Amino acid sequence: MPLRTRPRLRAAALAAALACGLGLLPATADATADGSDVLADRAPTPALTWADCADGFQCATAGVPLDYANPYGTKIDLALIKLPASDPAHRIGTLFVNFGGPGPSGVDRLRQRAKWQWLFSDELRARFDLVSWDPRAVSHSTAVRCFSTNAEQEQYFASFPEMPGDAAGEPAYFHASKDLADRCQQQAGNLLPYMNSVNTARDIDLLRRAVGDAKITYHGISYGTHIGAIYANLFPNRIRALVMDGTMDFQGSATGHGNAGTTLPVDTRQDVAGGIAETFESFLTQCAAAGPNCAFSGGDVHAKWQTLAERARQHPITVTNPDGTASTFSYSAVINLAGDLAKPEAWKDNAAQLERLYEASAVTAKALSPKGEPYLGNSTEAFNAIQCGDSTVPTDESTYSALATSEDARVPYFGRIGVFDMMSCAYWPHRAVQPYRGPWNRPTSAPILVINSRFDPSTPLKGAKDGIAELAKARLLVVEGSGHSTMYVHSTCAEKAKRAYLISGVLPPVGATCGIDQKPFDPA
Repeated sequence: MPLRTRPRLRAAALAAALACGLGLLPATADATADGSDVLADRAPTPALTWADCADGFQCATAGVPLDYANPYGTKIDLALIKLPASDPAHRIGTLFVNFGGPGPSGVDRLRQRAKWQWLFSDELRARFDLVSWDPRAVSHSTAVRCFSTNAEQEQYFASFPEMPGDAAGEPAYFHASKDLADRCQQQAGNLLPYMNSVNTARDIDLLRRAVGDAKITYHGISYGTHIGAIYANLFPNRIRALVMDGTMDFQGSATGHGNAGTTLPVDTRQDVAGGIAETFESFLTQCAAAGPNCAFSGGDVHAKWQTLAERARQHPITVTNPDGTASTFSYSAVINLAGDLAKPEAWKDNAAQLERLYEASAVTAKALSPKGEPYLGNSTEAFNAIQCGDSTVPTDESTYSALATSEDARVPYFGRIGVFDMMSCAYWPHRAVQPYRGPWNRPTSAPILVINSRFDPSTPLKGAKDGIAELAKARLLVVEGSGHSTMYVHSTCAEKAKRAYLISGVLPPVGATCGIDQKPFDPA
């Protein structure tokens, strides 16, 4: 969507605004009377005009400042979607939902997932309008686009080098990652300094005002927990209820502890590799116990995995898919398949593919040709724009090369994923890197509910506990399952606990846990 321009501030004010926008002043200004960020309060409340947009949903567009230091300057558009409360007479207010990523469309995800009972039960949907939005940089909102056309984008990502499985693949991967950062600067450089989550938290407060809620009710999933933590510290007295589901180590993600912000990439600081390894161990254990219900269960599953991984390291493996087509997997592709553990309902299919790969792995495959999926949205560009703006990372390629070796030794097979996952951030324009630097522990007007799976490949439980320790008032509920957040790990128990908190403010007991509705390899 286009930028919209309003009259500029006076010259002196504009100079100060630009200084803040370029990182020359602190990310937050003086606080308001209730201790909140003053920049959001100075911005005008957007007017929302809701219109039906199929299947019971309503859609609207909000205009918010590109630069909050210049609240009446250039405006950007945020696309919103709402599923109105089904019991208006007993409606409490609006539940804002951020599905994480960052990068995927919140508008599309709410349309797809609003009626998932294990995520938003009938009782919850009766009491709240569910509202999600595409954050700045994303899809239907004012978006970061690093290519001139969709065709150019699809062709570019289709030939992007895969994650290097050894040192030989690193130069090409480094070059491509830098090229992506350069393209984003060329195509969207005017947006990049303002696409960070500090500004998204300010956007949320404007949206809260726009729907008429005195305080925020918020459900953040995955990266949405990072945004929620920033909001809680910028607007600590405006919290009615705030759920974090699949939670991060917030300081670890933003700037790292100690000197980690300049020595370790974000996923390594979060020990995502360790989370994947723990969850993969759970995958193998449950697969072995499931017997015929898991296609990979024959024999010693640990030995089979080690054999498959080593064979893939030696040469690509070609398999015949159930539909008769053929697919070729490099070592990196096999590791990514094994580490794709966020959705437990997909574990059976993953196990079947691993079994096909194992059976075919003794046959020398032809060289892997470049391949990739077409990207219809801008989620990759938005991911980089937001994540790279939100976090400090090392900028020396040699740091990544050394870490790839040491992390592979520490976490076999999966260590490199945490090292290389955000490689373009090493080359991101310096003026666009503006992480929230704290504080993280401001007392909030209501306690925060944190939910995390026991084995989460994306937001490990250890990181969630670190994040809780950084917050002033938070309570942990552990879901005794494997996978990423209750969006994918179905737990009626967890939904009931979340519902009681969101509706009545009742937290689960200290040390509470919840079971899951079904194990990944149970019969359908």
